[in-house]
Amino acid sequence: MATPLILALDIGTTSTRALLFDQAGNALPDCIAHVGNQLQTTADGGAFFDTDQLFHNVVAVIDQVLQMAGPRAAAIAAVTSDTFVSNVLGVSTAGEPVTPVYTYADTRNTQDADQLRQTLGEEGIRAAHDRTGCLVHSSYLPPRFQWLARTQPDKLKASVYWMSFGEYFYWKVLGQRAVSYSVAAWTGLLDRRRLAWDSVWLEKLPLREEQLSPLIDVDEPLIGLLPPWAERWPALKDLPWLPTIGDGAAANMGSGCDSPERIALTIGTTGAMRVVLPPNLETVPAGLWLYRVTRERGLLGGATTEGGNLYAWLRETLQLPPVEQLERALAAQPPAAHGITVLPFVAGERAPGWNDSARASLVGFSLNTRPLDIVQAALEGIAYRFAIIHSRIKPHLGDGHRQIIASGGGLLSSPAWLQIMADVLSEPILALTEREITSRGVALLGLVQIGVIQNPHDLPPTTGQTYLPDLTHHARHQEACIRQEALYQSLYR
Repeated sequence: MATPLILALDIGTTSTRALLFDQAGNALPDCIAHVGNQLQTTADGGAFFDTDQLFHNVVAVIDQVLQMAGPRAAAIAAVTSDTFVSNVLGVSTAGEPVTPVYTYADTRNTQDADQLRQTLGEEGIRAAHDRTGCLVHSSYLPPRFQWLARTQPDKLKASVYWMSFGEYFYWKVLGQRAVSYSVAAWTGLLDRRRLAWDSVWLEKLPLREEQLSPLIDVDEPLIGLLPPWAERWPALKDLPWLPTIGDGAAANMGSGCDSPERIALTIGTTGAMRVVLPPNLETVPAGLWLYRVTRERGLLGGATTEGGNLYAWLRETLQLPPVEQLERALAAQPPAAHGITVLPFVAGERAPGWNDSARASLVGFSLNTRPLDIVQAALEGIAYRFAIIHSRIKPHLGDGHRQIIASGGGLLSSPAWLQIMADVLSEPILALTEREITSRGVALLGLVQIGVIQNPHDLPPTTGQTYLPDLTHHARHQEACIRQEALYQSLYR
């Protein structure tokens, strides 16, 4: 164990975790605590957390990891955290939750997003995207507040402050209300050029600027636990707590993708492609978002609703061979030779088209089509959507050497899919073997803050195989990409 240590809190949609990392960026294997999070859903599209239960889960994992650490807790030098982002809750003056934690997956405000787009028109939509780096979409807070005004006016009126869950947790234990530029950028309410709350949106929404938290950067830690928590966690009471950042930003840091030379491709249940670059882009590419890691680091990319969820559904539904046999069969298949076109939108579309109404489509199958062909077409279909995202990122990366770093259980569990991705994107793809990339990312920012390292890439993650593209395969996939786009245009344009 190399000291000092960093306590990393990772608050995700599936679980809440607390881990200790040493100064070499390694997680201590006997100091990892986790508790499952219970996302509540409703038939009309609701997706939210009970605020008190989520708070209890964070307290529980901190208790557990400090107990696991024993005397090593004295070596903790900073606390860092990340959360799932685009979440919000309303709280009273006394700090009590008025609402649950509404998540980005809560689509009950789809009608309000549609209404906002109609009201703004094409010019207004482009202007909002340019100012904030975010699309006018149900994932973000402008439609969320319109929905609250329409359906929950009592809760809207009773809420004195609106904040993300990470802000709420810090406010309860540290007594300070603040939000990082990273988390604020995911709301759709941050002016990306001024790094201030967007005055244009605030004029249109039932929301005042003073109801939102003051903006700070990750190098402005909060210090001083409130008395009940200082007594409970004496090892943490006088430490710097770095402001919470978005989980996607943390994942880039943890996977070594903290500069334009490395693009992060993550496919778990869903997918994302992100690159860190200077944030002062003149325009944000159509269909992509531009968030923040820090004041000086932007995060350009796009996320998809589909990924490992579609692959898992296919394995469960079709009469497929065991995984090892399936992988061998997929690897032996010629690219895009099955005649099938798949639009993979099993849960609506995010990047690049952001069409909530889009649904998965399977076109071109016949009596001769095998289950293996459908699986291959679906994995290729997901890769083609990432090819569009990649094509819109590339012009902003300059002429330097680039490498795509792959992570996420959905993608890394399938070497055949990794090769498909390399062939479709025509770029080498390096597979990570590092397991804790998100929590590791915030731990590395903690090590930067206390002066152990200068940049996250000073401690690169462990990596495995590199998948090299086959240019002949790439040419065949290009033709299939064109067919997929023609199908998309015929259905949704």
